[in-house]
Amino acid sequence: MTSAATPDPAPAPAPTLAPTPTGHTAYHLDEEQLGRFDRDGYLVLPGTITGDLLQRLRAAADRWIEHGRTVGDTPEQRDFGFADRPSGRVMFRIDYLHDKGEPASLELLGSPELLGIAESLHGVNFVPTYESMVFKDAGDGAPIAWHQDAVHPRRWRIVNIDVYLDESVAGHGALRVVPGSHRSVTDVCALADGHGWDVPGAVEVPLQAGDVLLHDVMLVHGSPPVEGGRLRRTLYYEFRAAEQVLAEGPWDRAWVERRLRLVPLALAEHARSRPGSPAFDWRPDPALRPRAVGDTEAELRVVHETHTPGSWCSAGDVALT
Repeated sequence: MTSAATPDPAPAPAPTLAPTPTGHTAYHLDEEQLGRFDRDGYLVLPGTITGDLLQRLRAAADRWIEHGRTVGDTPEQRDFGFADRPSGRVMFRIDYLHDKGEPASLELLGSPELLGIAESLHGVNFVPTYESMVFKDAGDGAPIAWHQDAVHPRRWRIVNIDVYLDESVAGHGALRVVPGSHRSVTDVCALADGHGWDVPGAVEVPLQAGDVLLHDVMLVHGSPPVEGGRLRRTLYYEFRAAEQVLAEGPWDRAWVERRLRLVPLALAEHARSRPGSPAFDWRPDPALRPRAVGDTEAELRVVHETHTPGSWCSAGDVALT
């Protein structure tokens, strides 16, 4: 684990570049965008999710939050993250979005706007590995400490696609990132202790509703308290290459197949919700194309059981292997 208070700026071997996608479209990233992402560890794509889809996602997010406040002490509560704040117990996270009764999350997954990005970064065998919403509720703008989402050997890219449903205002708790910090593990405790929010080289990333932020899961990032009581909701869809999961885990081939069953369902929901709009041409390797099991409810929820560890001050030391 790096013991210095600032991330090690020394260059590391670049992650394996994803194959050039078949049928490159306006929804794919170009070489210049990929280069900036690999250099900095993040990339902003303004105005990517717009119109009716954005409005459906915002309405779905409202209902997810409203429902989460009613689940109480039940097994369903495991999908809703709560924290104790000075103001009391508050909800801040919702996992496994697709089985929560709102088809907009599946429509987003099946959109060419999202899948074109995923294929650009991971090749044709991309796997949707996580889907969640993290939010700062109105009046509860608690900070999110500096952290790295997941630590891995960096032979492939692992990327979160963040869809902002509300504006994140500069100077009022907007996301902060440390460009280039994704290349190595960082001691985030020392980083915070030594610099607070004024980490050398850190930049603020204000965003508007409908903007997409791509961030490498090893990018050091966090956000100070939100000022002004604004609601801020962000959807996080993580993707990995199937080759990476099969080589490094933490899941197996059967799990990959279960997660890939989400893609045909998502493509069908996108076609139903946006008739006549461009569809994504999904072409995974035939050996990885999943077979439907005919149980949509089961296909919409594929739990993880285990996770790739990250670097959080509260999570203890992690190291590359």
